[in-house]
Amino acid sequence: MCGYNREICFAKGADVGWLKQMEDEGYKFYNENGKEEDCLKILQSYGINSIRLRVWVNPTDGRCGKDEVVEMAERAINMGFKLMIDFHYSDYWADPEKQFKPKAWESHSFKELVNDVSTHTKKVLIALKEKNIYPEWVQVGNEIPNGMLWPEGKIENFDKLSKLLNSGYDAVKDVLPSSKVIIHLDQGDDRKRFIEFFDNHTANGGKYDVIGVSYYPYWVNKNYKETIDNLMNNLNEYIDRYEKEVMVCEIGGEDTEVEDTYNMLKEVIERVREIPQGKGLGVFYWEPEGAFSWSKYKLSAWGNDGKPSKALDAFID
Repeated sequence: MCGYNREICFAKGADVGWLKQMEDEGYKFYNENGKEEDCLKILQSYGINSIRLRVWVNPTDGRCGKDEVVEMAERAINMGFKLMIDFHYSDYWADPEKQFKPKAWESHSFKELVNDVSTHTKKVLIALKEKNIYPEWVQVGNEIPNGMLWPEGKIENFDKLSKLLNSGYDAVKDVLPSSKVIIHLDQGDDRKRFIEFFDNHTANGGKYDVIGVSYYPYWVNKNYKETIDNLMNNLNEYIDRYEKEVMVCEIGGEDTEVEDTYNMLKEVIERVREIPQGKGLGVFYWEPEGAFSWSKYKLSAWGNDGKPSKALDAFID
């Protein structure tokens, strides 16, 4: 783990869950000089020092399953990156609008679901540990303001949700005692969303180390200047209120508005890094390599020419 040097510890991160699929489908990445190069090397040249990988339970095509995650994690670690593992506890995407149980768990009782979370978490982390891969951070659940593993784990059943989350926490600590466990919600500028969630989780004996947030002005208010102060005020309040560290686990800006995305990203990085006592752990761009020409995703930081956009300069400047 990274110790106490804030500059070394601060995570300048990229979620690259699409990367293996893009490469397998023949997508080529080029550096700013137009030379074909490993995407991770390109990201590293922009100062990115941490990689985030999502895990699905039993994906039909194997994408983001245990084996692919271990392969990509080993590749990242061998290049010197720090690592975050993001458990979705689903066979496919999990986010505020959908938190569907894995098909294999659908008929299970709540007690069995608690065990499923533990077993799955340990299985993936043990596979990583066997390769001498020790993630710095582990997310239990992905953007879960409405809970996870519906319907049992909905926020209306917060006592059950906390039991599920604590099962994940305990599993992480059993395998990797030094890894920091993150609970991650979306809309980091929405104070009410976080206070209600974490007050409830605390009241139900919730265990975690880090509060993770997503921040996407594009989806809420494209003028980030109108929400960034809310984001930062919230992060500082959570540190005091819950005595936890904080991290921006996902961020992104419109790929056609490169200068605005650069400015937004640069300001968030600077202000999170300035949080006292190093309790702002880092900032992760979500799928910067996921160029619109391949993904149809509007918030990457990659051009349709296969080259990174100037937005990524924010990690260097």
